[in-house]
Formats: sequence, structure tokens, C-alpha cells
Amino acid sequence: MEWEKLLSAKRDRQSVHRAGSVKSTDLRSEFEKDYHRIIGSASFRRLQDKTQVFPLDKSDFIRTRLTHSLEVSSFAKSLGQNIGENILTYGLNPGFSPRMKEDICSILQCAGLIHDIGNPPFGHFGELAIREWFAENLGKLEFCGQKAEELLEPQMREDLYHFEGNAQALRLVTKLHYLVDERGMNLTYALLGSIIKYPVSSLEIRPESGNIKDKKLGYYYADRDIFYDVQETTGTNGCRHPLTFILEAADDIAYKTADIEDSFIKGFISFHKLREELENLNTETGETGGPFDALYELDKFYMRGKERGERKPEEYAVKNWIVRVQGFMITCATDGFTSNYEAIMDGRYEHDLFYGTYGEKLMDLLGSLAFREVFTSAQIYKMEMKESVMLNFLMDKFSAAVMKFDNPYEKPGTIDKRIISFISDNYKSAYYFHSKGKSESEKLYLRLLLVTDYICGMTDSYAKRLYQELTAIF
Repeated sequence: MEWEKLLSAKRDRQSVHRAGSVKSTDLRSEFEKDYHRIIGSASFRRLQDKTQVFPLDKSDFIRTRLTHSLEVSSFAKSLGQNIGENILTYGLNPGFSPRMKEDICSILQCAGLIHDIGNPPFGHFGELAIREWFAENLGKLEFCGQKAEELLEPQMREDLYHFEGNAQALRLVTKLHYLVDERGMNLTYALLGSIIKYPVSSLEIRPESGNIKDKKLGYYYADRDIFYDVQETTGTNGCRHPLTFILEAADDIAYKTADIEDSFIKGFISFHKLREELENLNTETGETGGPFDALYELDKFYMRGKERGERKPEEYAVKNWIVRVQGFMITCATDGFTSNYEAIMDGRYEHDLFYGTYGEKLMDLLGSLAFREVFTSAQIYKMEMKESVMLNFLMDKFSAAVMKFDNPYEKPGTIDKRIISFISDNYKSAYYFHSKGKSESEKLYLRLLLVTDYICGMTDSYAKRLYQELTAIF
């Protein structure tokens, strides 16, 4: 892969002004323009009311998808600066220029903002609930007296069974966010390529391969044309875009450290539990001391808090320790990319950037600790049960209604019409545009995507409120 192609500024819709016909005073690069398109979008604003870990939390401290995305954006830009400088300093690529380094930083800053923009309400549990709904109900839906499941092509069915927020993000920014026309935000191909974490279809998912790019689907059948165009233009051709590794590392740093901090504030993880886990990690790995001793750093901040007379030295220690860990992980990810530069650029690298670094075990521990102490707790399970009821109800109602939407053979009933009227006109317009000339099978598939498009666009509060209103709960 070559940076000149990887950093393509091409858009699906090019500027209406011919080059040289209009003298522009806009000195922004194309990637800086992407940034302003994103932060001005309603889809980005909605992230302020979407779950990161704790749904519908009333605390101002706890992170939302918006604050998480801002953190990922910041880490991604920092990593881009470090890695770009390493490429220049160590001469890893003779054709790499300082301008390319600047472009990488701008692209990664934007990618961090939109990497979760396709996620449904209620966080990753929302994704799971939608997948399970299709697994349990697609075989029950009927379209004009026939089983909907049997009418769909294999990839269409698998798309629904493996519904994925990452694939939805690509769909949203390329088709659903109506800015000028049906091309969504019309972002640069370099940016689109960087957010495609898994460059495989739903028929090509192979988590057992051990290659990180094969874990989940990266695009829907409905969006295959833009996916193929981005791949061909950027020269990735079935491989991960190198910037995707950097974006993923930034996401990992942000959520794994934030989950510990938020869980500490919420009382799920105590200072002593964290210290005990770090002590066990040192024992297991035999890496006491070394380039970064996480236990030593935590104890150091605790003692500093005591010396400063902090009222809550444990809280002081955890918050400062989190910042220290983040800095260390940025160094590890930078080393991971630099050390594996050739394999990444050749499309041969199969792991994340922490693999084989000093930070790998600590990152694994942070993820495991949050899972054990938070995500499997009774409090979270109870909340997820409520979320499941709400999402299942909405999927039931809207999926049944769209079976009769734009259907010349079976007209919608009174309730169906009202249900369909709730769906955003933007989404319905996108359906009409992209269903023109399509087979009945693909139209059926697009009707079902219309449901997931609408539900994924909901905030947590709106999903809850709509459920209450439709079930007459006041």
C-alpha cells in the first residue's frame, strides 16, 4: 500500500466547481473540511445521549458516546503525530512527507469522532439485542404470504444476523446523513477507509482465522459499491487501511482506561481491588519494575495524595494513574506500529498494535477487570433486561409495519401507517432512492435496513420515550 493513495481526498461527489474556475479563500485541507462536516451534523450531536457503559446515567462525570468519541479523536491525533514523526525520523518510507503526517493527524482526528456514530441506543448491548432479534424473528416475518427469510439472498440474511455498528457507521456517513443529496456527509475516501475496521462481508467473517480484520462484517450488501470504490481508490483491496490500526488503538486506550475510571466513580471497582489486580499481574508476568510498573505508579500517586492532604487519596490516585497509563499506552501503540511497519503496509499484519508490546498484558487486564466487575454485575444485567424489552418492542412494531411499506401488493393498515410515519423522512428518502430498479428481494432487504437505520439513529432517551409512548406508559 502507498501513502499517496491511502490518503486519497476523493469524495463520492466531487466539488461542483471546476478546478481553477473559482478562486477560493478556504485554506483548509480536504480532511480539515471533513472535521467541520462531522461536528456540524445531527448524527454527531446525538452521541451526547448514547450509552458508553452506563445507560441513561444522571451523573455529569460518566462518559457518553460523545465524550468517548472526543477522547478517541484526541488519542488518535496524538498517535498520528508520533507515528508520522517516526516514519520521517527513521526513514521508514522515502516517499512519506511532512504534509502526509499532517493529513494523517487530520484524518485520525475525524475518524475518532465518527468511529461509533453508527451504534444503536444502549451501547454494545443494543447491537447484540438487534442481532438476536433477527436470529429469533426473521424466520417469522412474512412478505406477501412468503417467509421474508427465504426471499433474501444469503449475504442479505447474514448482514441482519451479524448486525454491526461499525458497518452501520459507514452506511450512515455515506447514505443516511442528508446534507446535500443521497451521498450522506460525502467524506473523503481516506477517512472512509480508516473507519472500516473489518474489510470483509458477512459471508467472509472468520474469527477463528486469528486475523483481526476477519472478526466481524465491515460493510452491508447495500453499501458494497461505496466499499469497493473506497478500497480500489485507496489501494487497500481487502486489507485494513493502516490508519485503522491506529484508530483502533486509540479506541482501546480510551475505553479501557475510561471504563476503569467510570467504574471506580460508580463504586463497581475499588482502589484496593484495582491494586490487588495489578499486584497479581506483576506476580503472573514477573515484570515488577521494567519500563512501566503499573502497581508502583498507582502506589506512588496514592502516597502523593496522602502527602498533599487530599480528602480522597484513592480517587486522586486512580484519576492520575489513568492519565499515566494512557501516556504509556500511546508509547506502546506507537512502537507497535513502527516495529511492524512493513507488515502493516503490505497488509500482512494480523494483530492490534499492543500485541507483543509491554502494554499488552495491562490492556488485557483492564478489559478483563471491567468485564468481571461491571459488565456482568446484577445492576448492569437488570438495566440490559429493560433495554432488551424496549428494543425488542420497537423492532417488532417497525419490522412488521415496513413489510407493507412501498408494497404494491399489500397496503399498510391504520396502525402500520402511523408506525411508518415516525421514521425519519431522510431515511425513507434514502430507501426510495436506493431501491429504484432493485429486485423485490433487495427491496425487502432495504425495508429491514430502514428499521435498523431508524433505530440506530435514536438516542437512549428517545428510544425509551418512544417505547413509553407507544405502550401508553406515562
